[in-house]
Amino acid sequence: MPKIKMPRSAPSIDMTPMVDLAFLLVTFFMLTANFRTDEPVTVNTPSSISDKEIPVKRFIQVTVSRDGFVYFNASGESTRQETLEKMLEKYRMTLGPEEKKEFLKIGSFGCSMAQLPQYLKMTPEQRKEIKGWEVPCDTTHNELKDWIFFANKASLAQGQLDFKEESSKTTDKLDVNEYKPKFILKVDGKANYASAKRVIETFRDLERLNLYFVTSLEENPYNRNKAE
Repeated sequence: MPKIKMPRSAPSIDMTPMVDLAFLLVTFFMLTANFRTDEPVTVNTPSSISDKEIPVKRFIQVTVSRDGFVYFNASGESTRQETLEKMLEKYRMTLGPEEKKEFLKIGSFGCSMAQLPQYLKMTPEQRKEIKGWEVPCDTTHNELKDWIFFANKASLAQGQLDFKEESSKTTDKLDVNEYKPKFILKVDGKANYASAKRVIETFRDLERLNLYFVTSLEENPYNRNKAE
């Protein structure tokens, strides 16, 4: 009796789980990614051999442009909101709900408190076209000092809350220093020394000298000579 031959067919693979996995990965990266805000000024930093990573959260950053103008930025929505409220209170100013909402969305900004309402009404493209505006930072009128002071205070308070909350969820010992704000100084490589000096003196007045300096990474000559 002849054998019954089963018809041969190409194996089929159900790709449905792969599609679900792809959407899951896309969703994960969208929710966890830190989107880069549109900066009002382009800064070309000097190079160095340091490979120390710059903090991407819980930071307070001051930027000095090539022309010597000063910009301020702080991470964390709650920190920015509390800092803004304290600055408005000190300078006896008010902002509308939409202006406050816009402030939470922008990154670095360079303007005085008096110019802030007008600045917040501008588009990102218009802010890049501004010439001569900055966060005041001199001996007679130093708004930068106030921004740093209030941002540090707000970030410390939020960090303490986050530390307590996350400590209650784990048995591991967390490093409390990871929940404190980090101070970043970003200076254009062609900015004059006097502009950077007045910012550093502001940090010194606040006793905040443990700074992260933003630089472009270059090859360590020791490693190059060792390879040769």
